[in-house]
Amino acid sequence: MSSVTISASDVNKLRQQTGAGMMDCRKALTESNGDFEGAIDYLRKKGQKVAANRSDREAKEGVVIAKASSDYKYGVIVNLSSETDFVAKNEEFVQFAQKIADIALETKTTTVEDLKAASMDGANVGEKLLEMVAKIGEKIDIIRFEQVSAEAVIPYIHAGYRIGVLVGMNKTANDAVVAAGRDVAMQIAAMNPIAVDSDSVSPEMIEREKAIAVEQVMAEGKTGDMAEKIAMGKLNKFFKESTLLPQAFVKDNGKSVADYLKSVEDGLTVTTFKRIAVG
Repeated sequence: MSSVTISASDVNKLRQQTGAGMMDCRKALTESNGDFEGAIDYLRKKGQKVAANRSDREAKEGVVIAKASSDYKYGVIVNLSSETDFVAKNEEFVQFAQKIADIALETKTTTVEDLKAASMDGANVGEKLLEMVAKIGEKIDIIRFEQVSAEAVIPYIHAGYRIGVLVGMNKTANDAVVAAGRDVAMQIAAMNPIAVDSDSVSPEMIEREKAIAVEQVMAEGKTGDMAEKIAMGKLNKFFKESTLLPQAFVKDNGKSVADYLKSVEDGLTVTTFKRIAVG
């Protein structure tokens, strides 16, 4: 047992520095004989233990943060998970996720591992995650991380941080392009398209969908050229419903998304997008 006197101001200082609870901070300082760095290490070790003890728990809740740089040339989506909706709705948890997204945006890291290694308030993101685990007693982690670079990248967060979208556009950002990008991002959040257009769909998925269509047609008794023609019709319908640009625009069903974008600015289109949803 340490003989060092632990003052209330020391406890409060460590609490402010780490976000850990008062009793946890007092115990950490006691165990480390009043050494702040040792106390921080103690709390991190506790976080590691908590994380290990809860490694079998499913973290299906959390928040998704989407942000773009001030010039709209680069954007990130970060999914910070939690075990419960209660934690996901906590303002401190949301702000923590926002800060991680800011770091991702500033550093332009490309992997979760690199993001966790990035500096954050005198430590790194991974260490701060463990401190948060120790504080809230739940398994939390960065489970998904995406980036987009384009002439204009428009971010969108839907449904209380439940869905995040980045839309890459082929035209430099201005008020009209940003507004259109946000409209399209809302479409992506709602409709969850599989790709930008049919040219962006993987050959494997095309073959799978074609095989399903052929089987359906054959089950209806169609054969030969007629069966092939009907199957291709089904495949084209799949592309129209499941890829972004041919979809009916949710704000005006009389237009496709591609038509809507052309009405905003000639030649305007989507080059890429990313969508992450909680769960």
